[in-house]
Amino acid sequence: MRFNKQKIIKETVSIFFIFVGVFAFRSTFYEPYTIPSGSMIPTLKIGDYILVDKWSYGFKIPFSEGFPGIDPTKEWAPVYLTPFKSPSRGDVVVFKYPKDKSINYIKRVVGLPGDELEIIDNIVYINGKSYDNVKIPGDHIMKDMDFKFKHYEFDFYQSKTGDHNHVIQLSRKSFPSNRAKIVIPPDKYFMMGDNRDFSADSRYWGFVSKEEILGKALFIWFSMVSPFSDSPFQFRFGRIGTKIDNI
Repeated sequence: MRFNKQKIIKETVSIFFIFVGVFAFRSTFYEPYTIPSGSMIPTLKIGDYILVDKWSYGFKIPFSEGFPGIDPTKEWAPVYLTPFKSPSRGDVVVFKYPKDKSINYIKRVVGLPGDELEIIDNIVYINGKSYDNVKIPGDHIMKDMDFKFKHYEFDFYQSKTGDHNHVIQLSRKSFPSNRAKIVIPPDKYFMMGDNRDFSADSRYWGFVSKEEILGKALFIWFSMVSPFSDSPFQFRFGRIGTKIDNI
């Protein structure tokens, strides 16, 4: 069997550019992401597959999220071709975990640069004004609750963060969360999970910088309970196509 050297080289180069194109697209435009934990329940469930819009806050040069910045203390500094657009309050965003930038986190933007933020007995105050939290029945949420959290007693609240209406949950047996009044520094963001008592977020590890933000969560394109988890395996067809802004 004879090999055509030129043909092999041509096909290899084509495959290389296909891979580069795919990864460049994911780096710059849209990227899938899987929800691995319950910190955003009930908005996002373990096993939700979501699409992240990576140019919602500015157009980045492909692969530049790993470039060293001008400031040597900043390991991650994406290069923007357009001005950076600040996330809106209430956006659900994916970002590099500030303590370990090899890990991606997903949370809700609660505090913006320059905000004065305070938390008193689980109530978030921004610039002296509290968010609207209205207690709602949660039977329908508990029916589809991940097994990891089914034995907890939760209270559920309809909340409005910025222009985003969503639900948060609080464990009845947890201690109230409090945070002394702080002013959020320039280019920093305060993130919180909707599963407030089971979310490692800005209350514990600090702010997220704009360089660490990867993109905005858009919608759920697939959802299932893994057959390798403690919960019974199932496809959640009703969640497919759900816009995260509408949950």
